[in-house]
Amino acid sequence: MTNVVEERAFAKAARRLIPLMMVLYLVSFLDRVNVGFAALTMNADLGFTPVVFGWGAGVFFLGYFLFEVPSNLVLEKVGARLWICRIMVTWGILSAATAFVTGPTSFFVVRFLLGAAEAGFLPGMILYLGYWFPLAQRARYIALFMAAVPIASALGAPVSALLLETHGFLGFAGWQWLFLLEGAPACLLGIAVLLWLPDGPQAAPWLTGEERAAIATRLDADHAIETSLARHALWPALTDARVIVLGLVYFGLVVGLYGIGLWLPQIMQGMGYSTRQIGLILIIPYGLSAVAMLAWGRHSDARGERILHVAGAAVLAAIGLVASVHTDSPALAIAAVTVAAIGIYGALGPFWAVPPLFLRGTAAAAGIALINSIGNLGGFVGPYLVGWIKQTTGRYSAGFEVLAIIVFAAAVLALMLRRMLKAGGSAARSGPARR
Repeated sequence: MTNVVEERAFAKAARRLIPLMMVLYLVSFLDRVNVGFAALTMNADLGFTPVVFGWGAGVFFLGYFLFEVPSNLVLEKVGARLWICRIMVTWGILSAATAFVTGPTSFFVVRFLLGAAEAGFLPGMILYLGYWFPLAQRARYIALFMAAVPIASALGAPVSALLLETHGFLGFAGWQWLFLLEGAPACLLGIAVLLWLPDGPQAAPWLTGEERAAIATRLDADHAIETSLARHALWPALTDARVIVLGLVYFGLVVGLYGIGLWLPQIMQGMGYSTRQIGLILIIPYGLSAVAMLAWGRHSDARGERILHVAGAAVLAAIGLVASVHTDSPALAIAAVTVAAIGIYGALGPFWAVPPLFLRGTAAAAGIALINSIGNLGGFVGPYLVGWIKQTTGRYSAGFEVLAIIVFAAAVLALMLRRMLKAGGSAARSGPARR
């Protein structure tokens, strides 16, 4: 009977929470990467060089880095509902404000502030999932939530392409309409968070008392696993070598993710595709990435293994990146980029299931935020590197080869982390098999 109640409770939580969380993250990701599509006309209007655009696209992550840990600590203190609402409203306003940049300085400032405003959202959501779902199920739900990222790119590409065609309406350029209309939903969703996102199972009116107790019992059992080896306090978590290595692994993945995402529309434009064609074609790599992400997350849970799933996906991504620049066929190049995207996105679900293996409480809030902070510096490095190499060499190919090297290094670091986790004895199992 207990298992029936437990299964019902987790299924109900997934139905109530995951769709809303996916929409939140979809809008979040769209607001951070729509600049890649806007660049198709914005760069010419404002006279941005590849280096200026790469710096502006990436400076978002410097603001994100500086405010990430403080933001996640505040979320743990005041609750997810209030803090996620604050994050969404401020980022929506600043995303819309990008429509009014007039040159490099204002572009850099708005992008930096947008990163500062959004800081804490992803690690806050990862932490929040830990309030609801046990370790053995974590990768599938993280993958389901984070599938919003490739879905945002798949849906956002054709929508952004259409918005660029509104050029001149009411005196605004198409790229200005893109920022204005894609920034507004975040503010509205902030209100939805206040109405529908409970701070935890005990505050969920749609759970019965029996279901709340079942969730609490299962999570308490997770927390009892090797509790003597788990980090609970703030500063030990921030100096834990496993946290630092996880941050570096995520850095490599994010370098590839944004190095591809923020430049791919311009690369395809250089291949001769129109704005509308680019929007439609990009549905393919990102749509397939979403499907692969869910399948790989479920496979990781079924095997009870995390690190090899991360490393294998990263190697696949590196192979795809190298292959994409060693073909003269645009179709084959896009197919190779699709393979790279599948690898990068596929790694995310298993990756974010690793920190809860050895982080608890305040340590989890701080450690997950620090991992995301270090990793998201890759969102600065990736776009800037591609832009600098393009301006220096006149080609994108060398930039993608550098991305491949960095993503492959993330796979190597992941395997090193596997040895560290075994040596530390932390959470040797999250399911039926060893990691």
